[in-house]
Amino acid sequence: MAPPGPLLSLAAGVMPEFSPGQTVAAAAASGWPAVGIWYDPATWTPATTIEIRDRIADAGLVALDIEVIWLKPGPDDPAHFAAIDAGAAIGARHVLAVSSEPDPAQTAAKLARLSDHAAAAGMRVCLEFAAFTTVGNVQSALAILDQSGCDDVGLLIDPLHLARTGGAPADLAAIDPRRFPYAQFCDAPAHGPPPSDVPAIIHEALDLRLMPGDGALPLAELLAVLPRDAPLSVELRSAALREGWPDPAERARALLDATLRWLR
Repeated sequence: MAPPGPLLSLAAGVMPEFSPGQTVAAAAASGWPAVGIWYDPATWTPATTIEIRDRIADAGLVALDIEVIWLKPGPDDPAHFAAIDAGAAIGARHVLAVSSEPDPAQTAAKLARLSDHAAAAGMRVCLEFAAFTTVGNVQSALAILDQSGCDDVGLLIDPLHLARTGGAPADLAAIDPRRFPYAQFCDAPAHGPPPSDVPAIIHEALDLRLMPGDGALPLAELLAVLPRDAPLSVELRSAALREGWPDPAERARALLDATLRWLR
């Protein structure tokens, strides 16, 4: 039986040292109703697609998202469209995109082409902003979404990135809620490295996130402005979590328990 409240998904980033199949198995064994999948074009094969599709179906899980499409300067990358195709084949709802393309107009155009490809497969592309990408805050992300001309492109909110780029939940209140098909979830101290200290920002994002309730991010305020039914991808990239729970199923269970305690 799924836990009460929003649909909770085990984010792929919680399990960076494990394969997609191991991540799905951990999610299923620990009671998560949904899971996120990491797509590595160097290792993903048609056999991977079949394996992940079947594992997700057998476990009765929702495939919330597949990641990550990282936009870069230059022509469209065929691997980005292949990631969408793989996501569609495993039943994923969303594909996560970030950008290091310096030209906002090019970012918007690339997103539009990806969004059209995803929409044809029944998926939505969601753009995530962060201090270490060229889409550096919520306002920049919104401008790119508007420029793309695609109502279907979502805006993915990570509470850590929102805080570290100078944003707050109140900044989201005026945005069309249809832009938020899902959100990420984690905790952290109220204050961290300044946005200008990119190496420290990256280190915190990859290794120093905290369990929900162990930090001071305005998580309740964030959930209050997001759509009530928006699923949450619990993305706890944490060295302490990896070291404390080396077994993937035990790690997944510890994170689910902490998340449910906070939500209650």
